[in-house]
Amino acid sequence: MISVNVRRMAYGESEILHDVRFELGEGENLAILGPSGIGKTTLLRIVAGLINGFEGEISGAGPMAMVFQEPTLLPWRDALQNLILTTGVTLQEAQAALDEVGLADKGNHFPGQLSLGQQRRLSLARAFAARPRLLLLDEPFASLDETTAASMIALTSRMLASRKIASLLVTHAAEEAVALASRALLMAGRPGTIVGEYRIDARHGEQKADAAQGLRHALAKAAS
Repeated sequence: MISVNVRRMAYGESEILHDVRFELGEGENLAILGPSGIGKTTLLRIVAGLINGFEGEISGAGPMAMVFQEPTLLPWRDALQNLILTTGVTLQEAQAALDEVGLADKGNHFPGQLSLGQQRRLSLARAFAARPRLLLLDEPFASLDETTAASMIALTSRMLASRKIASLLVTHAAEEAVALASRALLMAGRPGTIVGEYRIDARHGEQKADAAQGLRHALAKAAS
């Protein structure tokens, strides 16, 4: 069980987060949904240990990997070396990771030779190659066109389904939360806080559309 308790996070006199508390079960896929600027990325970086100076505790997280909004790859290393150097996997394991994300023939390509969608796939492969207990996803489909984003969401969903790891996704898109999570926490307010919880039970297209609509409605209601 992963426990998050952020009583207060502030930059100077500006309070960003207040009384954000939740738990994440083993292998659970949780989404945190809220408008841009609400503090979702700050919260995720606190969980990742990238931000200190907050009041509260994070416990039970164990080994983590993070997929950032930008791919954050090593530009001077090819795709295979981006996996090997950052996760310690073998060459064979790195090639298998590339195969899984559809980059089987891109192992000797440098990040600058890859499209943005391919860079995002490499970033995803790197995160899973690290064999985390918890996967953190910081709006990883931002700035992708609709078709590429849909493909990435489907790939991420398949990879999560094949592994027993927990995931924490922050997003402002209800469709992403429905596709990748079984539960969503709703954030609103200034400072940002948890204002509601929404259980997601959708497996097919029409169910997912209904769930996304319900989640948008729940967020709007909670924030009003």
